Amino acid sequence: MERRTRGPGVRHEERRNEIADAVLTIVAERGLAAVSLTEVAARADVSPGRVQHYFPAKQRLIEAAFDRGNALSTARIRARVGRDLAGAPPRDVLTAVLTELIAHDAETRAHMRVRQSFTALALADEAIAARMRDEYARFHGEIADVLRRGGAADPETTAVDLIAHAEGLAYYVLIGITDPGTARTSIERAIAAVYG
Repeated sequence: MERRTRGPGVRHEERRNEIADAVLTIVAERGLAAVSLTEVAARADVSPGRVQHYFPAKQRLIEAAFDRGNALSTARIRARVGRDLAGAPPRDVLTAVLTELIAHDAETRAHMRVRQSFTALALADEAIAARMRDEYARFHGEIADVLRRGGAADPETTAVDLIAHAEGLAYYVLIGITDPGTARTSIERAIAAVYG
């Protein structure tokens, strides 16, 4: 089926993305607690009713920002690798994906703050926890496939270890324990160790 490039469906998706981008900006500047219908509406230059039309609850706004952040992150990874990820050298893909988790500018900081906030919500909300388990199963599987393609031993365990290492450092960067350069170097060393 051909994807639509014009019409009401496209405008609907554009408006949703604009609202999700507004949430990302607010979270980057002032954190998750600052997200409200009125704040998001003002940032997206729409009415609060319009925001509520697209996202009837604050949780839906956060979910949309989580999804939007992931989509933007994927685009940055593809741009960094410079070609189709399936055809790129596995070590280049691992480095691009795992260092993308380290906030180094406003855009990546917004994405990672939403990601960490969403993860924190999962501790108290089983529906979000179930979604996060599905997200991590997919993520672990994708990284295991890259590792397998690169000839790594025990790709499933290694994928979990590398992602956990990168996400722990991501949190440390966000709260100021570790600087981004040190975190990226640590991730690159962990990837190098996989390949001996």
